[in-house]
Amino acid sequence: MDDGGFDDWYRREHPRVANGLYLISGSLDSAREATDEAFCRAAASWSRVRKMDSPTGWTFKVGLNLLRREARRSQRERSAIGRMAPEAPTVVEIPDADVWSAVQGLPDRQRRTVVLRYVGDLPEAEIARILGVARGTVASNLARALDTLESRLLEQEAQ
Repeated sequence: MDDGGFDDWYRREHPRVANGLYLISGSLDSAREATDEAFCRAAASWSRVRKMDSPTGWTFKVGLNLLRREARRSQRERSAIGRMAPEAPTVVEIPDADVWSAVQGLPDRQRRTVVLRYVGDLPEAEIARILGVARGTVASNLARALDTLESRLLEQEAQ
């Protein structure tokens, strides 16, 4: 490899490695993650990697190892989930379309709070812990959200 440095090599080789890992893995997300990590490792060891016969080959090898590791981890997760899975499949219940539309229109904090409380059936103290806010903030967000939902749903009924 010439003395063009890491930046030139990265710009030239990154697309090739990314495309290759994508074609091997079939997953754009996995390929992107493995490619980025492989190039980070190459950058961290550039003084050694640049002297190799094929820095790109080394980077491909690192990326492939990362893909294999991810595939093994995913397989272990699927296996563990399969062992823990309930007998009956989980059914996701979608709330009434008008109500859900109104909930989706709430500000993010209120929407998260409403979903955790009424879909997740979690107490306010637990919601506060999950969201990293005070319990009073949860109560306040719920009150504001319910007021907003009530007026929006009444408006829809009137139309």
